[in-house]
Amino acid sequence: MRTLGSPDIIYILMAVRWTLLLSLVAFLGGAVGGALVALARTGEYKWLRIASAGYIKVFQGTPLLMQLFLAFFVPGLFGWSVDPWTAAALGLSLHASAFLGEIWRGAIEVVPRGQWEAATSLGLRYAPKMVLIIAPQAIRIAIPPTIGFLVQLIKGTSLASIIGFVELTRAAQIINNATFRPFTIFALVALVYYVICRPLSAYSKRMEQKLLVAAR
Repeated sequence: MRTLGSPDIIYILMAVRWTLLLSLVAFLGGAVGGALVALARTGEYKWLRIASAGYIKVFQGTPLLMQLFLAFFVPGLFGWSVDPWTAAALGLSLHASAFLGEIWRGAIEVVPRGQWEAATSLGLRYAPKMVLIIAPQAIRIAIPPTIGFLVQLIKGTSLASIIGFVELTRAAQIINNATFRPFTIFALVALVYYVICRPLSAYSKRMEQKLLVAAR
C-alpha cells in the first residue's frame, strides 16, 4: 500500500486516450455495420430483413459484458489468439452496429412515404432512391439519437476493463489496488467521463430541439 501521488493521477488521465480511441474505433466500426443493418432492414429482400432483425435482437437482448467475453474467448476455441484491444474493438463494434442499425432504420422509415413514392415514380431503383432522396433526410433525423448512443458507447468502454484492456476504468482499478483510495480515484474517473460526455449530450438535445421546431 502506498500514497496516491501526482504520477498516479497522470497515469489515470493518460488512459483517457485509450478510452477515446476505443470509442472512436467502435463507433466507426458500428457505423459501417449499422449502415448495412439499416439497409438490410429496409431493403427489398425478405431474407435480409429477417436476418438483420435477428442480429439486432441478439445484440440488444444480451449484456454488453457477455458480448465482450465472447469476443475475447471464442476465437481461442478456433486457435486464434486475440489481444484485449482487438476483442474490445470487435465486441463494441458489433454491439454498436446493432443499435445504430436500429436507430438508422427508424430514421429511414420516418421519412414520409410520399418521398418514397415520388422517387419510385421517377423510375429510381432502391440504391439511387436511398442515396439521392431518402438518406439525406434520414441522416438529419438520425443525428440526435446517434450522438446519444455515442455517449452510451463511451461509457460502455469501461466494461473493456473486465477483459484486461487498460482504458480509463482499468487504469483507475490498477491505481486503486496500489493505493486503496477508491473515493478519490473513482470520483476523478466519474468527473472525466462527465467532462467527455456532457458536451455530446448537450449537443444532442440542441439538435433534437431544432428538429422539433423545424417540424412545426
